[in-house]
Amino acid sequence: MNDPHVGFIVASYAIGFVVIGGLVLWTAIDHRLTKRALARVEAESGRRRSAR
Repeated sequence: MNDPHVGFIVASYAIGFVVIGGLVLWTAIDHRLTKRALARVEAESGRRRSAR
């Protein structure tokens, strides 16, 4: 490993892992929030239909 570019390569992979991990985390959080919002809307919609 006497390549002068090893530091750049390792840093690139590290940044890539951090970015992809952040996107996965962001997607998981957004999924949970969307499921909660959908459940809330469905619950409200169900109450309105039964009130008719």
